[in-house]
Amino acid sequence: MTAYPLPNAEVDLTGQVALVTGATSGLGWRFARVLASVGATVVPTGRREDRLWELRDVIEADGGRCYPVVMDTTDADSIVRGVDDASLAVGPITIAVNNAGIPDAQRAHRMPLDLVDRVLDTNVRGPWILSCEVARRLIEAGSPGRIVNIASVAAFHYAGQAAALYSVSKAAIARMTEVLAVEWSRYHINVNCIAPGGFTSEMMDGMVERMGDITAGFPRRRMGDPAQLDSTLLYLCAPSSDAVTGTVIRVDDGQGPR
Repeated sequence: MTAYPLPNAEVDLTGQVALVTGATSGLGWRFARVLASVGATVVPTGRREDRLWELRDVIEADGGRCYPVVMDTTDADSIVRGVDDASLAVGPITIAVNNAGIPDAQRAHRMPLDLVDRVLDTNVRGPWILSCEVARRLIEAGSPGRIVNIASVAAFHYAGQAAALYSVSKAAIARMTEVLAVEWSRYHINVNCIAPGGFTSEMMDGMVERMGDITAGFPRRRMGDPAQLDSTLLYLCAPSSDAVTGTVIRVDDGQGPR
C-alpha cells in the first residue's frame, strides 16, 4: 500500500503549471495569485493584456512565477494557440481552472441572438474546448492532471434575476464536470467543480449596480470574499485530493436551497 503522510493534506504545487482563464479580474485574479503562492507556475489568461501584465508584476513581486497569455475563450483557435504558447514557454499544463464567464443580464425572451452566442461560447464552449485540449496533451504524455471548473449556485437555484441563460450555462458546467471525470478517470485526470454563491467580483459588481443590494435575501446578509474560496481551490488542485473527481462543491454561504 502507498504510505501517506499524517495528515495527507499536502498543497505544495511546486513543479505544476496552472492555467487560469478569466484572470484579469475578480475570482480569476485571486485564483492565479493563490496557486502561485503554493509553488505553481501560473499562466493567467484573458483578453485585457494590460491587466495580465499587471497581475504578472503582482505575482512576481510576491516571489511567484507567472507567464501571462492573451486568450479569448470564445475563440477556439485562441484557446489552442494559448495552450501551445504556454506549454512551449513554461512546460505542460497540469492544472486548468475554467473560471472565465459572463452573465446574460437579460430576460430570456428579450435576449438578442448575439448575446446568447456570447454567453454559451464563454461559459460552456470555451471551457469544454480548453478542458479537452489540456486533457488530450496529458493523455498523450501519460501524465496526471487536475481540471477545476467554476460553476455557480445558480446551476441549482434560480430566483428569476434576469439570468436564465447564465443559470443554464452553469448547470452545463456542473454536468460537464461529472461526465469528463468519468471519461478521464482512467488517465488520472481529476475533473472537479466549485459552485460559488454571491462573491464580490467585477461581474457581481455589475449585477449589484443593475439590481441593487441583493444581500438582504441571503441568510447571512453578506457577500462572500474571494479569499473564502482559497481552501477549496487548493484542495481540488492538491495531490492529496487524488481520489476526488466528478465532484461539485457548493461554496455559497448557505445562499442556495438544500
